[in-house]
Amino acid sequence: MQKHRKRKQEFQLRTSSSFPSTRLPIRSSKIDSLDLSIKEPFPSHPRPTLEECRAIRDDLLALHGFPQQFAKYRKLRHSHCDETSSLQLRSEPEALDGNHGEPSESASVLDGLVSIILSQNTTESNSQRAFASLKVAFPSWEDVLAAEPKCIENAIRCGGLAATKASCIKNILSCLSEKKGKLCLEYLHDLSVDEVKEELSDFKGVGPKTVACVLMFNLQRDDFPVDTHIFQIAKTIGWLPAEANTKTAYLHLNQRIPDELKFDLNCLLYTHGKICSKCTRKGILNKKIERLNDSYCPLLNCCLNS
Repeated sequence: MQKHRKRKQEFQLRTSSSFPSTRLPIRSSKIDSLDLSIKEPFPSHPRPTLEECRAIRDDLLALHGFPQQFAKYRKLRHSHCDETSSLQLRSEPEALDGNHGEPSESASVLDGLVSIILSQNTTESNSQRAFASLKVAFPSWEDVLAAEPKCIENAIRCGGLAATKASCIKNILSCLSEKKGKLCLEYLHDLSVDEVKEELSDFKGVGPKTVACVLMFNLQRDDFPVDTHIFQIAKTIGWLPAEANTKTAYLHLNQRIPDELKFDLNCLLYTHGKICSKCTRKGILNKKIERLNDSYCPLLNCCLNS
């Protein structure tokens, strides 16, 4: 029996060194699980085009105006090229921001990351309440790091999944303290997009969508996060093939959508997806008659033609 096991092990060793591994990567929350070497997962799918992106951006902007909840980030992006304001922003101390419920325009990258983590699987109002409660309970990130996990959980309980989110936040702070010697993520401003992805994905519990949101909102980079609303709309209007999932959708849309349109289009599609159910695949398939009498949705023509 032992001799048979030894022969089997020797065979496995020989074959593993002779042929490349075909095992799928272990599933994790790291950005590496996207296999970023595949820049375009659907090279034969030509949509969206530049013209489509512009048209839908303009139509949604005319319908909704620019969403106020993202206005501060848009303003920050526009002023990002100004060297003086950029340096001033980076010099902000890494303390919890004093804004009511969410980071303000001058909030640190760490504020933004924690705010995005708290927004997972809950409503915007609940996540903002959780962030506000966290800052009241702990004036600085050093205080959060020193706190007992239960105390952090109690502070953010209104945001849901308190134990999971508290553990994630605590782990991020611990890793930063150990690796960098201070609780600060401002150094990410000086890294490339791929380097930022690599850095943030090292934190347990920080997945691709969270990283993309930090890139777009807090680092003013041209990235296109894909949440449920955007994924459903993009699939319905034919911007994604039927076999696409959220991971491949992220890669495809980031390749197809021009950088200069990504921020506005992302914010508008996200907002529209929350307000309008007419342009979802479910709505189109189940309401073929009622849709004609529905109030105007600029994406309906795209849905009908896709």
